[in-house]
Amino acid sequence: MLKITLAAAVTLLAAPLAAQTSPQVTSDLTVTIKPQQYRICNDRPARPAWMDEVHPREAYKALTLMRLYELRSWEAIKATGDCGCDVRFPSWDAAAAEYEERFATSTQAEHSQARLAIRNEQNQIARDVQDLCEAQGNW
Repeated sequence: MLKITLAAAVTLLAAPLAAQTSPQVTSDLTVTIKPQQYRICNDRPARPAWMDEVHPREAYKALTLMRLYELRSWEAIKATGDCGCDVRFPSWDAAAAEYEERFATSTQAEHSQARLAIRNEQNQIARDVQDLCEAQGNW
């Protein structure tokens, strides 16, 4: 009996606390999703629409384009010594055109090999790019 009384007392004392910390429920159905915010360079160009609409089985195509885009921007940073937002996040047009020319008709295995090669190129310049961007407060 003592255990039951003690359990009831704890439950009754905890109920007001739980009511204070529970999330407020409203009937407002307004969408309040904010655009994604980044730590740096929030005014980034939109990536090609097909990347967001690609079938999951073909996601490797979008991954290849993303790697290529990042490599080209890193190369531009290293070449210019500038890590401004317009250099770090350029338009997708050049990378998309290069992707269409080089990889659009490639197999999944060829995409995997291309991504490995691109990653190796990135790794060779990564330290220089990071140092430049950190010095400019844009990493």
